[in-house]
Amino acid sequence: MLDLGCGSGDPIAKELSRHGFSISGIDASPILIAEFHRQIPEASWACEAVEDSQFFGRKYDAILAVGLVFLLPEDAQQTVIGKVGEALEVNGSFLFTAPREACEWEDVLTGQRSVSLGARQYEAALLRTGLVVIESYVDEGENHYFACRKPGSPTRPGKSLERTRTR
Repeated sequence: MLDLGCGSGDPIAKELSRHGFSISGIDASPILIAEFHRQIPEASWACEAVEDSQFFGRKYDAILAVGLVFLLPEDAQQTVIGKVGEALEVNGSFLFTAPREACEWEDVLTGQRSVSLGARQYEAALLRTGLVVIESYVDEGENHYFACRKPGSPTRPGKSLERTRTR
């Protein structure tokens, strides 16, 4: 499993590792990636910009990007989605968070400009790379999740399997 913008690894990557998953993490922050390595010493990791990562040269059953995609510039978001599609095995899963609406704001934690392309543009970018949204949902903290899969057979453009639910 590849964790994009893994941060310290706590709680997601740490918990998945505890359950036997092989974890790779990418984060651009030297401080956070050092903590990731401390938390999950058996994991592979890289301190680099996610869009430039060499980890995309490997294949994964699952890729996760919680709290990252919308922090990237629009072109980097498109690049990362394309690389995710190439790096996923057939029937692999991609889970990421981003607001469903197209919008811009200043991120409270980083002070950087954040941008959501919106559900329609995300779905189109995913379809171009062979991924489909199979479900989307909002958690109690109002974070929007896109759960995607790389199907074993080509998907017709414009055909989404998306269901939306609120937890």
